[in-house]
Amino acid sequence: MKILKTFLLVLICVNLQAQDLRQTIKGKIVSKETEEPLAFANIHVKDTDPIIGATSDFDGNFELKNVPVGRVNIEVSYIGYESLQILDVLVNSAKEVQLNIRLNPSFSTLGEVVVAPKINKQEPVNTITSVSARMLSIEEASRYAGGFDDPARLASSFAGVASSNGEDNSIIVRGNAPKFLQWKIEGVEIPNPNHFANLNSFGGGGLTALSSNVLANSDFMTGAFPSEYNNALAGVFDIKMRTGNTSNYQHSFEAGLIGIDFASEGPLTKNNGSYLVNYRYSTLALIPSMLPEDADGTKYQDLSFKLNFPSQKLGTFSLWGIGLIDESDTSPEKDPNEREYYQDIEDQEVKQYMGAIGLNHKLRFKNSAYLNSTLAFTSEGIDMLTDRLDENEVLQAENLVKNTKYNIEFKSYYNRRFSERLSNRTGVSLRGMGYDLDIREADESKTLQNISNENGFSLLASAYTNFSITGKKLKFNFGLNSQVFTLNNNYTIEPRLGIKFQLNDRNSFSFGYGLHSRLEPLQMYFSKPINDDGSISNKDLDFIKAHHLVLSYDWNISEKLHVKIEPYYQELYDVPIADNSNESLLNLQGDWFVNDTYANTGKGRNYGVDLTLEQYMHKGFYYLLTGSLFKSQYKTSDSDWFSTRYNKKYLVNALFGKEFLLGDRKQNSLGLNLRLSIQGGERFSRIDENASALARDVEYDQTAPFNMKTKASTIVHTTINYTWNKQKTSHRLSLKILNLTGYEGFHGHKYNIKTDKVDEDREALMIPNLSYRISF
Repeated sequence: MKILKTFLLVLICVNLQAQDLRQTIKGKIVSKETEEPLAFANIHVKDTDPIIGATSDFDGNFELKNVPVGRVNIEVSYIGYESLQILDVLVNSAKEVQLNIRLNPSFSTLGEVVVAPKINKQEPVNTITSVSARMLSIEEASRYAGGFDDPARLASSFAGVASSNGEDNSIIVRGNAPKFLQWKIEGVEIPNPNHFANLNSFGGGGLTALSSNVLANSDFMTGAFPSEYNNALAGVFDIKMRTGNTSNYQHSFEAGLIGIDFASEGPLTKNNGSYLVNYRYSTLALIPSMLPEDADGTKYQDLSFKLNFPSQKLGTFSLWGIGLIDESDTSPEKDPNEREYYQDIEDQEVKQYMGAIGLNHKLRFKNSAYLNSTLAFTSEGIDMLTDRLDENEVLQAENLVKNTKYNIEFKSYYNRRFSERLSNRTGVSLRGMGYDLDIREADESKTLQNISNENGFSLLASAYTNFSITGKKLKFNFGLNSQVFTLNNNYTIEPRLGIKFQLNDRNSFSFGYGLHSRLEPLQMYFSKPINDDGSISNKDLDFIKAHHLVLSYDWNISEKLHVKIEPYYQELYDVPIADNSNESLLNLQGDWFVNDTYANTGKGRNYGVDLTLEQYMHKGFYYLLTGSLFKSQYKTSDSDWFSTRYNKKYLVNALFGKEFLLGDRKQNSLGLNLRLSIQGGERFSRIDENASALARDVEYDQTAPFNMKTKASTIVHTTINYTWNKQKTSHRLSLKILNLTGYEGFHGHKYNIKTDKVDEDREALMIPNLSYRISF
C-alpha cells in the first residue's frame, strides 16, 4: 500500500501543462520474402488532419515528420504487395520511432475487389511459419500486466502456455517441460538468457536478461516449426534485435525498487551506421519483506548491445551481444530453535554467468536473393557450492556444481524468390559444443562423489531446405531438416509441412506437421552412478523426438477483433527412461544430481485445443482472453499411461487494459492493466511416509507417479503506467506487481527436521517494482 500511495502522490504532483508536441517516425520498407527495399511505397498516419504521409526512397527509407505524440495507426501500401496496418504505434516526445516494415507480395489482379489491409499483429515475423506462431511485441511486454518487460512472462499469457509454478519465468508449452524450449537471438541458439537460470527449473529462471530497449518484434512458436529450426521440441523464442537510430542520439535512464537501467543509441558512422546498448544492475535488497528469507543477498546485472555497419557493396555487418552475471548466497539460521528444514542449516553460494556475441553479415543479390550468415560464440557457467551443518554445528560439504559450457556456431542460409509464387530458403548450422563439467553430491559418509566429471568438445551439425509456393488463396511450405550429434553419432531426418488456405478476407484455415527433436542437458550424457565403476552410462542417448500435428482456424471478426482456434497432437518417442522404474526424463525439472542409467525406449503424448480471443487496442481499451484444454502423458516400457509432471489439464488467462489520455492536448497517458491467470493444479507423486522417515528426506511412491494434484492456482498481476511528455523529454512512472494477491506457489515438498514429517514447500513471492524512467 505504501508503494501504491507513493505512485499516486507523484502522479498528482506531475505538471500537466499542455504543449503541442510532435515527433518523427522513420524506418525502412522491404519485401518480406526477399528483404529487397521497396522504393516509392506510400505510408501515412491514419486519421490526421492534415494528412501526414511520405514515400519511401530508392533504399526503402521513409520519414514521417510532425507526428502528434500519443498512439497512432500507420498504413502502408505498394503496388503488387498487400497493404499493411500497424496499430497503436507509441509516439513520445523524446525518441524518434523506428519501424522496419515488411510487406507480403499480393496476387490480386486489377479489377478485383480491394482487400482490406492486413493487421501486422496477425502474422509472425518469419514468413515460412504456417501455424502455432505469434508475433511477440516488445511494447506489449512492458504494457501487459505480468509481462515485467520479460518475453517469457509475456508468452505465459498466450494460449497453450502455462507457467511452471506462478513465480519464476519457466514456461510449459503444450504440456512439455520447460527444458524443451529453445532460445534464439539473431538466428543463433543461445543458452538460457535468464538470471538464476536452471536452478529451480531447467529452461527457466528469475527475470530475463533481455531488455525491451534493444529488442525488436520477434516470434514465439508453440509447435510444428518450419524446417530452419533444429534442436527444438516444445517451443521457440526467435528473438530479434533492433538497430539504433542512425541520425540522432537518444538515451533513457530508469531507476526502481529492483535496480537501475540505462540505454543509449545513435549514429556510429556516416554511412547509416548505428549503435544500441543497454545496461542493468539489480538488487532485491530494497524489498526483502516481500521475498523469501536471504533473498536480499541476491544481485544481478546484464548488458546487451548491437552495432550496425551498412556498406554500399559488401552488404550489412552487425555485431551483437548479451551477457549476464548473477550472485546469490544463503546462510544457516542462527537460532537453532528456528531451524525446521535442511535449507535452514545450509550455507550456499551461487555464481552464474551467461554470454553470447555474434557477427552477422547480410548480402543482397540482384536476382531477388540474399545470403545471411552469422558467426557466434556463446558461453554459460554456474558455480554452486552447498554445505550443511552437522550435529556438531560444523559445515560439511553437501553438493557441488561447476558447470561450464561454450559454443562456437556458424549459421548461414541463402534465400531466393524464383518467381512471384516460388521461393526457397536453404541453410546450414555448425555448432561446436565445449564443456567442462564437475558435479558432485555427498554420500552417507559425507564424501562428495562424482556424478559428472568430464571435459571435451563435440559438434551438432544441421542442414535444411524449405520451399514456399504461394497462390491467391493457398500457400504451401514444405521442407526437410537433418542434424547429427558427433558425441555419439546419432542423427535425425525431419520432414516439415505447412499449408494455409485463405477462405476469404476474414477467414483462413491452416495445417502444420513436423518431426522435431532435441538434446538433453549436456551433463545428462556424462552421468555416473555413485559408487559404480566410474563408467559413463548415458553417452549414447539419442535425441528425444516428436511428431507435431496442428490444425488452425483464424477469424478476423473485425479490424480490431480476432479469434484463433488450434487443436493439436504431439506424439513423443525415443524418450529416455530408467530401467525397472517409472522414471522418465520428460519429467526432469531442475535436478542436477541425476545418476541413473537411461535408455531411449519411453513414449509420451500431448494433445489439446488452444483458443484465443483478442481485441487490439481500440479507443484505449484492449483485452486478450486465452484458454487451453490439454493432456500430457507418458509411459515407460511396460507401464500404462501416466500423467507427466506438467499435466495441468487446463489454463485460462484474461488480460485487460485501458489507456486514458490526459491533459488539454491528450499528450499524457495513464495505463491500467490487469491479468488473471487460472491453471490446473501442480502434479506430484504420493509421499512414502515410511521411506521418508527412514531416509530423513522426502521419498515418493514411484509406483503411481504424479497421481496427486494440488488445487488450481489463481494469480493476479497488475501494471500501472503514467507517461507525460515534455519538449524533448518523456517521463514514465510505473508500478508493476507480480503476484498481487500473494498466491503461495507450490515447489514440491521438504522434510521437516523438527517434526520428522514431510511438509508442502510453498512460498508467496510478490515482486513489486515502482520505477521512474526518463527518455531524452
